[in-house]
Amino acid sequence: MRKLSYLIIIIGVLVMLYPKASEWMNDREQQKLLEEAEQAYTEPARAPSSTPDSDLTQSYAAVTELLAEGADEADEPQPSATATPDIKPGGKVIAVITIDKIGLKLPVLEGATKANMKFAAAHMKETTTFGEVGNAAIAAHRARTTGRLFNRLNEVEIGDVIDIQTSGEKYRYKVYDISIVEPTDVSVLKGNGKDQLLTLITCDPLVHPTHRLIVHAKIL
Repeated sequence: MRKLSYLIIIIGVLVMLYPKASEWMNDREQQKLLEEAEQAYTEPARAPSSTPDSDLTQSYAAVTELLAEGADEADEPQPSATATPDIKPGGKVIAVITIDKIGLKLPVLEGATKANMKFAAAHMKETTTFGEVGNAAIAAHRARTTGRLFNRLNEVEIGDVIDIQTSGEKYRYKVYDISIVEPTDVSVLKGNGKDQLLTLITCDPLVHPTHRLIVHAKIL
């Protein structure tokens, strides 16, 4: 009977520790990607000069669904104390995004997929390439742990600077607009035909999100 009690206690401890262990493994994978990016950047894939509105709408719908799924998973208990993360990033590291104001430094992977967004920020490949005229969009989960992924994006203010380092260039953007929008508002991805824009996308509010936090920046 005593052995059974000890076993139940051990299982309980493992169940409680699993979320932290899983988070640690995700952070480790993120750090690995960041180190690889800083050592040798991969040339970013060139985005098409013009993406049909229908494709952009479909892509944004997929991204906003992934953001919602990430929030739901954060609310659910982990199924097993012995389970291990089986999702690996599949996109190439095309850049590193840095926002000194909130202590953020993340690898940016090409393609806003579930696997990529588990460990890093993701460039929506249907949007403009960094530094080009148009609107380059980056999406990331707003993890509940302070400082993880886009957790502190709500602290960014108009006038703050966002740096994007690619294999060959460093682009500096200045925030000019911040908004909270409906998850279906694809207009946030539109360009104006003349400026080099950057859009950051995540969930809002932090707990049980219903909307999207959008940060718009223009190249300096």
